[in-house]
Amino acid sequence: MSCLPGNLDPRAFKVPGIDAGAEGPTHPPRILLLYGSLRERSYSRFLTYEAQRLLQAMGAETHVYHADGLPLPDDADADHPKVQELRELSMWSEGQVWCSPERHGNLSGVMKAQIDWLPLALGSIRPTQGRTLALMQVSGGSQSFNAVNSMRLLGRWMRMITIPNQSSVPKAWQEFGDDGRMCASPLYDRVVDVMEELVKFTLLTRGHAEHLVDRYSERRESAEALEQRTDLRSV
Repeated sequence: MSCLPGNLDPRAFKVPGIDAGAEGPTHPPRILLLYGSLRERSYSRFLTYEAQRLLQAMGAETHVYHADGLPLPDDADADHPKVQELRELSMWSEGQVWCSPERHGNLSGVMKAQIDWLPLALGSIRPTQGRTLALMQVSGGSQSFNAVNSMRLLGRWMRMITIPNQSSVPKAWQEFGDDGRMCASPLYDRVVDVMEELVKFTLLTRGHAEHLVDRYSERRESAEALEQRTDLRSV
């Protein structure tokens, strides 16, 4: 500690390391899936269900959240049942899938409302921090990545571990049958790739999530708060 740079707080500074002997969780990966359209024939919902089937085949435990009845942010209190359901599922999850249609060159309002109801912090708990995230979008026209790119920014803001791979399904009306199942195609294969990568990242990081998101700046704030509470001069 004697050679620390002058601006570092020794109470909060740590040398990064991994405990190689630590045992991680052994239960199935817990994945929450969100989609961004409430239409009866919703291709983002169809694609989300395909992702759910794949994740279950890969051994994951899944839950699809349905945003029907979810109020707009600031249009209800946080104790609204649909808000509480969403936040509890986020806390339950170890990884998430966000799937949105592209509307006006971006993610849908339904998708954004769900993300906006997930706060960065609930007291000392962060509902999204350290969780893995996979992104998908559907488009009515040619292939685009506007929605997934915007959701990638949001995932980073929510302190999530967003996997590199992603899925964009153009002309979605051509890719799903009357039964809502996705047809075999290279686009379907890409969805398989994305879900496979999500499971891998979740298995690799979930036992180390707290370590990965442990931050010097937050430790320093905690150290200062503790010092103020225990300072006898303030009594």
